Formats: sequence, C-alpha cells, structure tokens
Amino acid sequence: MIVMKKFTPSFAAICLALVLFAVQATVSGTARAASVAAPSFSGKTVDGKPFSSSSLKGKGYIVNFFATWCPPCRAEIPDMVEVQKKYEKKGFTFVGIAVNETLPKVQNFMKSSGITYPVLMATPELIRTFSGYAAGGISGIPTSFVVDSSGQLIGVVVGGRSQEAFEQMVNQALKPKAGK
Repeated sequence: MIVMKKFTPSFAAICLALVLFAVQATVSGTARAASVAAPSFSGKTVDGKPFSSSSLKGKGYIVNFFATWCPPCRAEIPDMVEVQKKYEKKGFTFVGIAVNETLPKVQNFMKSSGITYPVLMATPELIRTFSGYAAGGISGIPTSFVVDSSGQLIGVVVGGRSQEAFEQMVNQALKPKAGK
C-alpha cells in the first residue's frame, strides 16, 4: 500500500515560486508588434549629466532595469560590462535604470563593477514609459528592452541573461534593416 503525504501550504508556495521563476527567466520576445517605435525618455545620469534617448539615434541599445541588491541583476552585470566594451565602438550601448536604490549605492556599485555605460535613477515617469511595452508592465528585474539602430523596439526580456545571450541581442539590434 502506498501512502501519499499531504502537501503543506509552504511546500506548495515554494514549488509555485520555482515554477514562476523558471517561466519568468525564459520569457523573451517582443512585447507588442514586430515593429514598434521605442519609447522616448530622458533624465539625469547618476553623475548628474542630462540624458535623452534622442542621443541614441542610429545606435542599437538595451535599456536594463536593475538593482544592486538583486541577485540575477548582479550576476548579469559583469557580462553586460564585457559586451559594452566589445560593441560600443560598433554603435551599441546599454542604458541602466536603477530601481529602488539610493544614489550613493548605485555610484559605488558602478565603480566596483566597472560600469561605463549611462545609468539613470528610476522615476515613476521612466517606469510608466517602459511599462506599456512589457506584457503586464515591469513586474520584475532585471527587465531589458532591446532597441535596434533604426529606433524600433525589437525585444523585451525578463530575467538575467548570459554574455552570449546579450551578444545575440546586440547583434540583432545592430543588424542592418532591409530597405533602410
């Protein structure tokens, strides 16, 4: 005779959390139609310089919502730094948006991580601007928005990624468009 034990609520919650994490980490693709203009945005970088998406015209870029306290974010930052070094002279950049952070923590994290791409502090306006492009809004971090060199949003990615995955996204963002 086989006796089945009851699942405790905490065990069920852990299982559900693991499934949701696995699903969230594999979600990738465009949030809307295949060809939608990337959102315009502006703000100040953590070093106080004005920044506008209009300065990215003609470049491929990835806007990455992150936090210094987020383990998947911290895990992907070294790969992002390497990808930035490799592709910045080819017309690519990351733009970081630090969520639920203090300015000194972000500045120290940038310095210790070797981040050289622009980073802005998240504001309600920035979050609102990008939330409309992600199914369900920005519901977790890291969340990255991939924009090609013609200014089209070509992907929204939730969850941490490897250097190889970022390089694939960057190559798509830099790929010349037919008829452009």
